[in-house]
Amino acid sequence: MNKITNLFFRDTLVNLLPKNFFFGVMASASLLASTLTFTAKADAQTPTVNNNEIVSYAQAVLAMEPSRQQAFSEIKKLIGGGEIPQIVCNDPKSINSLPRKARDIAVNYCNRSQTIVEENGLSIERFNKITMEIQNDNNLKRQVYNTLIRLQKK
Repeated sequence: MNKITNLFFRDTLVNLLPKNFFFGVMASASLLASTLTFTAKADAQTPTVNNNEIVSYAQAVLAMEPSRQQAFSEIKKLIGGGEIPQIVCNDPKSINSLPRKARDIAVNYCNRSQTIVEENGLSIERFNKITMEIQNDNNLKRQVYNTLIRLQKK
């Protein structure tokens, strides 16, 4: 499976943004300790993120959210009251540790997220680099946050 840095459940862009109307939307996108995660290695230097990439990134995050919520809900039902283990899309061990039906849901989510990223004009590699950069750049976090707000208002 291709790598996508998209933290799925516990820690997400919610950690980057205030807990408000955008809580669910933010959960889909990024960065941060979650249950279904996409990981990538960060390059020593990440090229500057331009405005078009910020919009594409935010659009991808927003488009992934409904699938993330649905996948999380379905996996939670299958696992029951237990804690959902961390799932990393490019780590077969984490996916294979799930029950069969939950595994299928996770794989479908990972594949759909990859498609969404590409449909929004970013390569998986670039999406991952932007995600890593957001973790280290408060200005970029703010720009993505503001873009998400603006897109949500449309």
